[in-house]
Amino acid sequence: MKTHRLARVAEAVREVASETILYELRDPRVKLVTVTRAEVSGDLQHAKIFVSIMGTEKEQQLTLRGLKHAAGFIQSKLARRLQTRFTPIITFVLDQGVKRSIEITRLINEALGKPATDMEAEEESEERADGPPHRADSADVTTD
Repeated sequence: MKTHRLARVAEAVREVASETILYELRDPRVKLVTVTRAEVSGDLQHAKIFVSIMGTEKEQQLTLRGLKHAAGFIQSKLARRLQTRFTPIITFVLDQGVKRSIEITRLINEALGKPATDMEAEEESEERADGPPHRADSADVTTD
């Protein structure tokens, strides 16, 4: 199958899943969920939806259980959107990408010898440098 068609179907799956989770699911277990991407098999029979879930490990597992319970509802919304012979069977996968990137950033800063508080101070100083000069800066300049 053509790769551009698979990419379009994957994007449609991602959109429908994220909109349905955000606006239509009423399950209290499903909260703080971000749909990061979707992968569709070549025959359009199966779709993996990768989600990032904020919270502790226990909260993530509870939310993932709620999503698996709602998979049929999301699949029915997807069937209305897609004009294909088969509607992909949806499975949810916990995406560890965000967690890994935070951990890698922490390790890099640790190797460079920067504590987390130094990074926050650098960001604040960069914000001040980009903004307009402060009154203290303009008062330092004297004309004779």
